[in-house]
Amino acid sequence: MTEPVIQLEGVTRRFGEHVAVDTLDLEVHQGTLLGFLGPNGAGKSTTIRMIMSIIYPDDGAVNVLGRSALDAKDRIGYLPEERGLYRRMRIGDFLRFIASLKGISKSDAIARIATWLERLELEGIERRRCEELSKGQQQKIQFIASVLHDPDVLILDEPFAGLDPVNRQLLSSIIRELHEEGRTIVFSTHVLPEAETLCQHILLMDHGQKLLDDSLASIRKRFEPSELLIERLEPGPAPVVAGTRAQAGDAEGLRWSLHLTEGTDPQAAMASALAGTPLRSVQQRQPTLENVFASLVQPGGNA
Repeated sequence: MTEPVIQLEGVTRRFGEHVAVDTLDLEVHQGTLLGFLGPNGAGKSTTIRMIMSIIYPDDGAVNVLGRSALDAKDRIGYLPEERGLYRRMRIGDFLRFIASLKGISKSDAIARIATWLERLELEGIERRRCEELSKGQQQKIQFIASVLHDPDVLILDEPFAGLDPVNRQLLSSIIRELHEEGRTIVFSTHVLPEAETLCQHILLMDHGQKLLDDSLASIRKRFEPSELLIERLEPGPAPVVAGTRAQAGDAEGLRWSLHLTEGTDPQAAMASALAGTPLRSVQQRQPTLENVFASLVQPGGNA
């Protein structure tokens, strides 16, 4: 396996008596699309700021592309959780300024900015001031600022903040395209359905500690519920299926939930259900990230 693009070894960060991140180990390899999940106060933003060398760990080591993020800054794109726009600056001037910091020529910057404004459905706003934009528009401008220099690694802290469902879908599609082009992407989010749709790997933290660090497929398998969802063609009792017991049904007697007893093969149980009763559908209930999140995260996290 290749060397990790991002590597944290035994990283701890304290703020006074509060341990924000506690002995965190993490490896993110080239081409990974990592969803970074956790409640408020879990340590997500603190971890991202350490990855970006904005703050430093009290203990442990952080490497990005084999060095510090400061040394690799021209290969990294970063969208911070906080708004980072110059409020009185015009959009075009702001983006050209960001491009100049990344060593992009003026003519190249103009072309890239026009392309990205079109992709984010923001054509015609270059003369407007940052403070005149909606929160969602400001978030999209910050995203453009993070990708103008065509980075290899993209770190996005709450990229969907302030976006309506249509614009969340738009940004999700762009993130997916960037990943398909080979970029390594890490993003934190509270929008779990977006993470579930986009990600191949999940990191879940709570109270500064890592709870999950695995592929989405492995997580689903680990938390796979032992339940079949059955819909009859006509109202009736729960189908009798060996290795299951009826758990719940709707008032019409059309939809039933069957609990699989320990050791029962779900595929065999579904085949048995289909053979014994006329059914419209039968499926094993899939765990969602929301189910996993709720089962692992302790209530009462810090704001």
